[in-house]
Formats: sequence, C-alpha cells, structure tokens
Amino acid sequence: MQFMGNILLDQDIPLDSCVSIEYAIPLTSKRIDFIVSGQTEERLDAAVIVELKQWSEVSVTQKDGVVITRLGGSSVETNHPSYQAWSYATLIEDFNEKVRQDSIRLVPCAYLHNLDSREAINDPFYAAYVQRAPVFISHDARALARFIKKHIRYGDSKDVMYRIEHGKIKPSKALADVLVSMLNGNKEFLMIDDQKLVYEAALDLAHRASEGKKQVLIVQGGPGTGKTVVAINLLVELTAREIAAHYVSKNQAVRDVYAAKLSGHFRSSRIRNLFRGSGQFIDSEADVFGALIIDEAHRLNEKSGLYANLGENQIKELIKAARFSVFFLDEDQRVTFLDIGDKEEIRKWALGEKAEVTEMSLASQFRCNGSDGYLAWIDDVLGVRETANQTLESAEYDFRVFEDPNVLRQEIERLNRGNNKARLVAGYCWDWVSKRDPEAMDIVFPEYDFQAQWNLQRYGMTWLIDPTSVKEIGCIHTCQGLELDYVGVIIGPDLLVRDGVIITNPDKRSRYDKSVRGYKKLLRSDSLRAQALGGLIIKNTYRTLMTRGQKGCYVFSPDQETRDYFQSRLSKPLEDSPIILPTTFSGLHLELLPAKQVRPYVNAVPIFDLKFAAGGFGLPQNAQEAEWVSLPDHLKIREGYFVAQVFGSSMNRVIPDGAWCLFRINPQGSRNGKIVVVESRAIDDPETGGRYTVKRYFSEKANTESSLAGFRQTKIVLRPDSSDASHKEIILLPDLEGDVRVVAEFLSVVE
Repeated sequence: MQFMGNILLDQDIPLDSCVSIEYAIPLTSKRIDFIVSGQTEERLDAAVIVELKQWSEVSVTQKDGVVITRLGGSSVETNHPSYQAWSYATLIEDFNEKVRQDSIRLVPCAYLHNLDSREAINDPFYAAYVQRAPVFISHDARALARFIKKHIRYGDSKDVMYRIEHGKIKPSKALADVLVSMLNGNKEFLMIDDQKLVYEAALDLAHRASEGKKQVLIVQGGPGTGKTVVAINLLVELTAREIAAHYVSKNQAVRDVYAAKLSGHFRSSRIRNLFRGSGQFIDSEADVFGALIIDEAHRLNEKSGLYANLGENQIKELIKAARFSVFFLDEDQRVTFLDIGDKEEIRKWALGEKAEVTEMSLASQFRCNGSDGYLAWIDDVLGVRETANQTLESAEYDFRVFEDPNVLRQEIERLNRGNNKARLVAGYCWDWVSKRDPEAMDIVFPEYDFQAQWNLQRYGMTWLIDPTSVKEIGCIHTCQGLELDYVGVIIGPDLLVRDGVIITNPDKRSRYDKSVRGYKKLLRSDSLRAQALGGLIIKNTYRTLMTRGQKGCYVFSPDQETRDYFQSRLSKPLEDSPIILPTTFSGLHLELLPAKQVRPYVNAVPIFDLKFAAGGFGLPQNAQEAEWVSLPDHLKIREGYFVAQVFGSSMNRVIPDGAWCLFRINPQGSRNGKIVVVESRAIDDPETGGRYTVKRYFSEKANTESSLAGFRQTKIVLRPDSSDASHKEIILLPDLEGDVRVVAEFLSVVE
C-alpha cells in the first residue's frame, strides 16, 4: 500500500477519485489488490485495476500465461500478473450487470514494485496479455502514475466504484448448461489463478507423454474449485490438438446429465465415446488412449461390474490404458466403503506402471458464493476437521436451519421457479419402498404431516435437471459432482448431535444404501476401524450435500437437539420463539421471514417506518423487535441495512411513488450527489409530513483556518429528481451545530 500511496501523491490524479482495496470479486474467493475509479477525459466512467506483486525475480516458461518466480523461499510456476489482472477484470465484467449496462470501462494493469528487470516479465511470449494489462516494474512509478491519469482524469463524482459494488450480480454459469457450446470450441469459462496453472500443466504433460514417458497428474481440490470446469476444458483442447482424450467418471448421474444436455446436438455414439464410466477399461490395451481425464476420482472402486467382481483395480486399469491420465479428486468426498480414490493409491499404481507423477491443487473457490469461510465452517461443524471457523460470520452465504420440513420444501419449490436450480436432498436413511409401490412414500415424518418419495423411479439419474422433479428428494448418488443454486438437506438419524458432539451411526442407513456395504463385515474383524471409516463416510456425505448450493444451503433434522446445534453454530443464534405470521405490507414483493428463521443482517434486514423513525433512528437487533425481510439474490446483506417505503413524486426519476427501497443507516464518507434521508428542524416536507426528507444531497464549503478540517459548510442543498417541476430545492443553512443530520443513505429500489 505504501508504494501505491506514493503513486497517488501525483497532483494530477484527482483527489476525489475513489480507491478500493482488497475488492472481493462476486461469487468467488478472489480479491483485487487495488482499484482507482473516476472518469476519463471524455467523461466516461472508468476503474483502473492494479495487481500488486512483491516479486524481485521472474523467469519465462513455455506455458501460456505462466511465469516462474520465488514464493515462500522456492521457485514456483504462477500466473503472469498481466494475465491475472486481465482475468480479474473480465470476471467482473462477466458477473456484474451494472458494469455492462453502464459501460464502465475496466482497465487492468500490474505493478511489480520490487522488480528491476523487465526482460522476462515483458518477454514477447506474453505480449498478448501485457497488451491487455500493461506491467510496471520498480523504475516505472511515474509511468504507472501517467497510466492512471490517462484513464482517471476526473474524480468519482458519478459513484463508479459504488455502482460496481452494488451492481446486480449475474449468477455464474452452470457447466452442464454450456457443455454444447464448449464442445463446439467456445471459451465459456475463464480460468483464473490455480485453475490456469493446472490446465497449462496438464496440456504440457499430455504432450510430453505422447513423445516419451507415461505421465500421471493428481489434482486435489475442494467443492467448487473448478475441477470439472478444468476437466472439460482439457477434453475440448486435447481433442482439438488431435490427442485421443476421454472424460471418465464413476458417477453415472454426472454422465447421464451431460448426455441429456448434449442429446440432439451430437450423435449418441460420440457422446458415449467422450464420456465413459470408470469400469469400461478392464480389457483396454496399454497406452491405447492419448489422455484420460478422470473426474471425481475419489469415487473410483477396486472392482468393476454390477456385482463388483470384474477387473483388478480401476486406478491401475486407467493408468495402463493411457499415455497421460489426470485424476481430479477431493478425498473429503469419499462417501462409500468401496471408494479407493486417494492420492496414495494413485501414486502406488502410477509407479507400478512406471509413470512420472505430478501433484497439484486447486483452491480458487466458485461455489457457496465463493465463501472459503463457509467451507471451513462446515468442516468444523460436521467434525471433518477442526478449523478456526467456529461460527458462520459471512453474510454472503445463506445457511438456514428449518424447524418444519414442509416449510423447507415450500422454500425450495419457491426458489426453483426461476431457473430450475433448487432441490431437496437427504441422507440415505429411508428405504426406497416406492420402487415397488409407486404410491408409497419413502421419507415420512408423521409429527409434521410430511411425506415424500426418493427420485430414482421416474427421472433416473437426470432428476437434478428435470423441471418437474422438484417435489422428489435426491441423495448423494444423484447429486455428487453436480451443482445447484440452492440445496435443502434433510439430515437423517445417521447423524445426531448430543451435548455438542457429532454422533454417527451407519446402522441407521437404509438397507438399500450401497455406501455402507462392507461396514458390518469390517465391524466383526476390526470394530474400531469400521466405526472410524463409517463415521467419516457419513460426515463426508453431508459435507458433500451441504456444498452443492452456489447461493444457499437449508437444513432440517427431525431431531431437535441436532437442529439446535446447527443453529447455535451460526454467528447470531436466535432465542427459541414461536413462529409469528408476518404483517402484510402493501406493494412489498420481498419475502417476510417468521421470527424463528431470522438471523439479523445475515439472511434478513428489518423493515423500518421512516415517518415514525425520523428524529429517533435506531435499528432493531433481534427478530422480535421488528418485521424482517429477505433481499433479492443480487443484493448483499450488511449490518445497518433496512428496507422502507418512500412516498411522493419528488424523486420519481429514481424512486417511484410508494416504492420499497433499501437504505443504510448513518452513512460515512462524502454524501455529495447521493440520495439520502436528511433530518432538520428547518424541514417541513409535505410528502413525509415531518422534519425529514429524501433528496439528493449537495454541500457547499468554504476554506477556513479556524476549523480543524480546514473548511466549513456554508450551505446544504437538497435537490429533487423529478418529472414534476413543482418540486423545488430545499436549502439549509447549518447555523446550529448538529441541526442538519444525514440519517440514512438510499441504496436501491428493491420491489
């Protein structure tokens, strides 16, 4: 920050430009180091993105967009900073509708303030990315200042950064929905950071394998880190390079969903050739394939066939069959006793086949709204591993505990109406009786008058994408490897909480569930190992289910103590209280939450009466003090936000008469040009009937030596923004200290 501070001392960089530090890119876990926003010479909105690096040395590689530098005391391959800055700018443009609609120009660059030589960083091999995002080194401080001045000639009077921050966020793409386009050669996903490194390394290893020694790449990555995105991109690119490549998955649900999406666009024979099951390589000749891309490799089994009696070992057979094989896995998603896909097992068979082994990892998070904190919290809550995330603090991921499964189902059905991306799933603890009796119900809670069926009978493995399947309930076998916007999880009796301790019991799984096949046999020979492995499988199952949702996860357990435990691990646990039906508010289309479901400023904000509140603003802090409302998906929830109704026509170019709007109490920083709620004894606004008004705020100042600030306010102008010319400015002269008070800032209309 010191180096950027020195850059911004340039007197020609506008003092009223806006600086954003560590800006979080929506729907990801990535942050941009530094942004300067304002307007260009032509008065166009712009923001300069600066990727900062402390590197003192750089070397060239032969991989696209990849360099070598020293990190943590050793030389490592990493993304060229120009590629990184450009990819971050492109991500914002892709996710943020406001940036596109308002034509906000994003200008990326990189600043390596400790690097003295530009020879490697500006090598012609990287010219395509350096042209998109110029790179500046230690000697280029003045050049960087000129670059910023070129694009930020005037200050941020149009709230460019504010509009970027509050822009509507477009949901990220679902891989299955763009498969056709990808297989036709289109670049649907921009790979960033470690995704790009894994992709380039895999391409390099595939070519090395075709010319010499067999290669095996092991890629470890958690939920939403882009394993499947990288895998499909590799399939497309290797095929384009005329390397015989195939995508392999043990999970039939994934292959069936992909086949359904591709049906009608590609011949069925081509689909079958591209997407194969892991048990199809028993009799394959050695090195017959150029590349095998094994997704969800943690689900691989030792034997193949319906009765698990064919072949020797799936990992061995896959490595033997291809010159190059890449295994994408998450060892914490092993969910059956038959799963053998871990790094140690893969290494063993790779060495047996005399292959060179490379290991890499993926960490860039694109699921659960990019919240690394949520994933760490889930691990801690379920007892998978101890983390520092004792409570869920982030307001960016929607996690709720439901007291009634009917209410949970209603919420999932409501959320599914938009784009068919919400589903109910459950632990496999209830027998599949509807398989033989289509009228029978599988999951039944008589005390709640709740009943439902498993999904497998009618929709098969395509249940997750069938638009009429939302009333049925899926399990680990029909959703692993796939993603939703919202997932509702019913926790079965295989996982209970007693006195704050997770208790697992594989005996509570359904007799139809093959996940725990082998548990009882192992229990007789090695009870301690059986219990440990059984417990891990159950925890991993719920971890996998609870990370299927991009935007939210809602849970229900028929056990009250288990529900209370999950509720207690949230950042602001609620007192036990009866469900209160909310009041109806005219014209409000947002969902009002019953007190039992409210987590203040995490999943809801209060409704406030501006007329009542004028002169005494103080927001409620618990569910019983007010009515609470959820916000649309594109609006972040933060402490101090509230919803209120605005009447009158004085601001109707921005706020229609009677519109429900989102406000922030006690705004900080400059208010000039912003729409605010102002209170003063000098105000007598007929639209509000009191001493406050909603107007656009402008302040005039004069320099003075008698003030610590160096200036004093001489006049405040509250300006209407209306199609009705009868509305006039309100001019306030702040004669009395503290008489004029900005009590809230308008953020957006929310109805």
